[in-house]
Amino acid sequence: MGLFWIWPVLVLIGVVLLGYLAYRLTRNRGPGPGEKATSPGPARQILDERYARGEIDEQDYRQRRGELR
Repeated sequence: MGLFWIWPVLVLIGVVLLGYLAYRLTRNRGPGPGEKATSPGPARQILDERYARGEIDEQDYRQRRGELR
């Protein structure tokens, strides 16, 4: 009976960990409907890289960037 007190402590630690995990999962979600993304998506990054390498010209870059919006 000397270690009977440990079970409520373990349950409390488990609840705290589950709460933290739920917080992290909901905080890392992307923007919802109607919200604008704060960082460019992977398609925009690839387009930027192709333009930087000179694979596409400015006109093509602007056209494709407009289509991504």
